[in-house]
Amino acid sequence: MNQRKGDFEGILLVDKPKGITSHDVVNRLRRKLNMKKIGHAGTLDPMATGLLIMLIGKATKASQYLISLDKTYEGTIKLGVETDSQDADGEVVAEKPLPEDLSEEMVRKEMDGFLGDQYQTPPMFSAKKIDGVPLYKMARKGKTVEREPRFIRINKFETLRFELPEIDFRMASSKGTYVRTVAHDLGQRLDCGAHLTALRRTLIDQFDLKDGQTLDEIEEGPLAEFGELLIPVHQAVPSHAL
Repeated sequence: MNQRKGDFEGILLVDKPKGITSHDVVNRLRRKLNMKKIGHAGTLDPMATGLLIMLIGKATKASQYLISLDKTYEGTIKLGVETDSQDADGEVVAEKPLPEDLSEEMVRKEMDGFLGDQYQTPPMFSAKKIDGVPLYKMARKGKTVEREPRFIRINKFETLRFELPEIDFRMASSKGTYVRTVAHDLGQRLDCGAHLTALRRTLIDQFDLKDGQTLDEIEEGPLAEFGELLIPVHQAVPSHAL
């Protein structure tokens, strides 16, 4: 027997796989649950994996609060190569040798320079809209338009592995931070160029990827047990945010 629309309500933590959009996750859950009122709190690029907060039923009213929370990522930056999208999904636009004396200490010093409050210009290859048109659609046509810088904050930016030309890192930042733009800008500061080759979101405030489910696990699990995966909204969101 099919579930009626609106039977489920709560917050679902999903481990998004690589190669699909955040909206693809929404669509797959809509098919699974046979309900339309499903959203997410914070987009991940197709290349990125990790924690996606899904909002089921009336939990969608908590969207603005959850989107505003700080995020933590782990990923890999490749030095010496720039792409038009600032990540591995783009076309290579420049290659440059690394400085011969480049050390982990030098890289860490430049990474420390990103900490704190700042303004960041969104990349052309992004879903941000200008006059109703996503920037990435303009970028694909070779167009570049002026973008208004956005206020962001980076609380942590540290190396986890240093094996040139690659650097594994951890970053904690405010909402709206384009991690691939930080990777690109780090390459500029090191005078060799760089792009993001992998990204995984591990935390959104107190929500932890370790508590999430893969899409396959959710889709293959019995519908009767789906409710057990949901976090009640009143447990996850302060009452003033609802």
